[in-house]
Amino acid sequence: MPPNDACPGDQRAWWDACYTADPCLFGPGPSPAGLEAAARFRSAGVRDVLELGAGHGRDTLCFAREGFSITALDYAPEAVRCLVAAADREGLADRVVARVADLRGPVPSPDGSFDAAYAHMLLCMDLADDELDRLVAGVRRVLRPGGLFVYTARTDRDAHCGIGVDRGDGRWETGGFVVRFFSPATVERLATGWEVVATREFEEGALPRRLVAVTMRRPYGAPGTAARGRDESIPIRYHG
Repeated sequence: MPPNDACPGDQRAWWDACYTADPCLFGPGPSPAGLEAAARFRSAGVRDVLELGAGHGRDTLCFAREGFSITALDYAPEAVRCLVAAADREGLADRVVARVADLRGPVPSPDGSFDAAYAHMLLCMDLADDELDRLVAGVRRVLRPGGLFVYTARTDRDAHCGIGVDRGDGRWETGGFVVRFFSPATVERLATGWEVVATREFEEGALPRRLVAVTMRRPYGAPGTAARGRDESIPIRYHG
């Protein structure tokens, strides 16, 4: 997310300008969500990870340091350039592949390519229901059976939800920048065809932002046949 949650004009150009001004836009260290995902991936024996909306790579580099092979995708060419440069500086280039990708289109990887996927606040960008559904289906396609998908998204309990122009599907525009805020129903809908392993609410940043972290597993059997997991707070009920 942008530091002030707003940007004028074209969003790709704005992100490029942000990363040109500050190649380490969100700080040098990994996010708490990234650290938690790395621990979950280690315990699951993950080898290769697809990261969606990697930005300048604060979590990408964390995963690479842990020994995972990472394919990192981002919308902004300047973010990808910053990520590649950082991986080179740390001697991690052999574990990191970074590409520019607009994830409103197909996920650009073959079927069954990865043990895990990770997206920190990418799913709460300007994605309508149909785009979000296609993206999550694309993630499931590129995971191997049993593969994990960890994502985070801002919730409709966030202080910025309901402020600005209502663009539908839980999206609100402020200053030209659109954020999608997840309801429990959105989380439940996106879990169709997956096994839900874990969910939790958490806060991040100075506002603070209110987020939900969701871990889902691609079933080993036929799509849509899996039962929901029960090891944490399932189903989502963060209202009340």
